[in-house]
Amino acid sequence: MMGACKFSHVGVLKGGSGSEREVSLRSGAAVADALRAAGLTVSELDIQDLGFTLPDGVEAVFPVLHGEMGEDGLVQHRLEELGIPYVGSRSWEMPRSLDKEITHALLQVGAVPMAEWEMIEPGEKVSFTAPLVLKAPRQGSSIGLAIVFSEEEIPGALEEVRKFDPRILAEKFVEGTECTVGFLGDQVLPVIQIVPHSGNYDYEAKYLRNDTQYLCPAPYDAVQTEKLQSLALKAYKILGGRHLGRVDFRVDKNGNPFVLELNTIPGFTATSLLPKAAAAAGIDFQSLCVRILDQAEVV
Repeated sequence: MMGACKFSHVGVLKGGSGSEREVSLRSGAAVADALRAAGLTVSELDIQDLGFTLPDGVEAVFPVLHGEMGEDGLVQHRLEELGIPYVGSRSWEMPRSLDKEITHALLQVGAVPMAEWEMIEPGEKVSFTAPLVLKAPRQGSSIGLAIVFSEEEIPGALEEVRKFDPRILAEKFVEGTECTVGFLGDQVLPVIQIVPHSGNYDYEAKYLRNDTQYLCPAPYDAVQTEKLQSLALKAYKILGGRHLGRVDFRVDKNGNPFVLELNTIPGFTATSLLPKAAAAAGIDFQSLCVRILDQAEVV
């Protein structure tokens, strides 16, 4: 067995019932394979409701559930009731990151730089002009998201995003580049700059294309890199990041960073960003999964 993991039998929770189910199944399978390769006994559970039971002998749980059920705190609350160690943010911290309205409100109080934003209630119009981004506040993986570059596009985009949620988060679009900062525990990983072929880092660019470029370490100077990592750590702490996570940014043409969100259970697929950042820090995928698992604790 590789290393000295304090657990020998782990449950990997994957799937879920939300819009990110397929991504979660792939992420969970990758984590399970890595832990088995490290010599652990792994029980994979496809979670579709909260009535699940853990197999006998499971000593800790590694949730790889994206979005609703995985990142809203419900599964974590169930694990807390069972008294079993698990990886990731605690049940009451999870909604801070899943719900983008809560995220923005907390980061605003913490003086973390963000793009201009507002919540659009059913029947309301956006108060600022295009270009802007419309987001369903409790979705991820670029699902329920529209980038709008003209005023004429706004009504149709609102209608499309409202298919996922009647309330919409609107942000001013930050012209520039996208980057991300990952965490292993409180260790800040190298910055990744994302260069999608189409110009937009949407669901297709994330999971279906092979021409998205990931520059790691990102081509920023030492001052800019330190600024991004410090801001990411501040957001991570405000939003209750624990054991792992990834903070996403837009950086404008003048080098000003704007925090977008914290992913408390980031992806572990072949194109996922946390494993890429870990690799740039000299941590291979198997070691990354073991080191994350080793942090699991009872809440």
